[in-house]
Amino acid sequence: MSTENKINKKQLGAALIVILILVFAGNMLSNISPKLGLSLITGLFFGYILTRARFGFAGGVKKIYITGEGSLTKALLVMFAVTIIAMAGLQWAAAADGAVVKYLVEGNAVKIPASGSVKTLNLATMIGGFLFGIGMMLAGGCASGTLTDLGEGAFRSAIALLFFAVGSVPGLSARYAFDQSALADFSTIVYLPHYFGYIGATIISLLLLLVLYMITRKYESFRRSEGHFEELEYDERDLSLEENEDDSFFSFKTYHKFLMERWSYMTGGLLIAVMFIFVVNTTGKDWGVTSAYARWGVAIFDSLGFDMTGPAFASYYEAVQQGLINDGGTIRNIAIIFGSAIAFLLAGKFKFDFNFNLKDAGYYAFGGLLMGFGARMAKGCNIGALYSAISNFSLNGWGFLIALSLGGLFALKVFAGKVNIIPANRYQTEEENSEQISA
Repeated sequence: MSTENKINKKQLGAALIVILILVFAGNMLSNISPKLGLSLITGLFFGYILTRARFGFAGGVKKIYITGEGSLTKALLVMFAVTIIAMAGLQWAAAADGAVVKYLVEGNAVKIPASGSVKTLNLATMIGGFLFGIGMMLAGGCASGTLTDLGEGAFRSAIALLFFAVGSVPGLSARYAFDQSALADFSTIVYLPHYFGYIGATIISLLLLLVLYMITRKYESFRRSEGHFEELEYDERDLSLEENEDDSFFSFKTYHKFLMERWSYMTGGLLIAVMFIFVVNTTGKDWGVTSAYARWGVAIFDSLGFDMTGPAFASYYEAVQQGLINDGGTIRNIAIIFGSAIAFLLAGKFKFDFNFNLKDAGYYAFGGLLMGFGARMAKGCNIGALYSAISNFSLNGWGFLIALSLGGLFALKVFAGKVNIIPANRYQTEEENSEQISA
């Protein structure tokens, strides 16, 4: 047997220790509130799935732009489609029983599950989405990606995460100022089933996703014909097992299959959809990430002596005063980090990554600030303002998607080759090679 085809016992032991600690933490949290224990469990699953499949929302824009290969983008679109169909049934049933969308709730009316994602579409949404798109490229990942990358040992994510939280505070101030200004008058809030019914809203949403899927396929064909296409390759965790590898159940081959082998993007997307639906069914709310970041930011500024009692920060400050340990979003986000770490430890591939210089660190920090500011301007990130919004038939999700994609493409073009996580674009590379040949 190859020396590579062995279980990394040290990392396996570390994974088991982490799991035992989390079991103890889960019991403690459940004693405080069962919802906190549930947040821990769902966060662990989200982190494990995202890392096991190397699945990321920012990669849906970045990967296809850099390589021309769109399997991640297509998996994201299928994930959206599955979630939309599930949410249509859930919300239709709730509406039939008299529930209404959250922004229309009055008195004792029951809220349609996850309808808190239905938010206004306006200039702030578009500006926030564009800035977030730039930030996620400079930081090397979106809100959830920053958490999973940190769990995988990438120290750059710790920098991005800190500045994400810090950037959320001025973002809260800016969005509050926007909402009080005349610009807020040019806003619309659209819940598609109100106009097209649940069947119509589902069909329209799926058709839009199909259009994006076909555009992705066309772009892949264009890049192939252009000669700038990189086939999907699995990472080094996908070891080539020897043909005579032991086939018994208690063998490395079995361990590799269940705990090391990388899942496809499509598998990752489908499992994320299942977890999203599970969160909605158990909490009545959708999956969100960045509101917790904003609470962390408010906690940081509060600890530094800043006045966080103003109306822009009121709900976040209240959560901080009640203790972040009682915040389900905080628990879930921290659990995502640990779920990701467990995935890499079980695979024997966890390592700390400090492969960047001071200039790169500055870009990560700037990216984090932009993501924090942008997420609060848009009232969400790739999860809350995009995935959750589109899956819950809110028009603002489609607006955020356009702005986010434009911001991401802008960053990939403008900062190509200037930061270590954004390679030089294909045309720059060709020019450099031509210059080297001429020299």
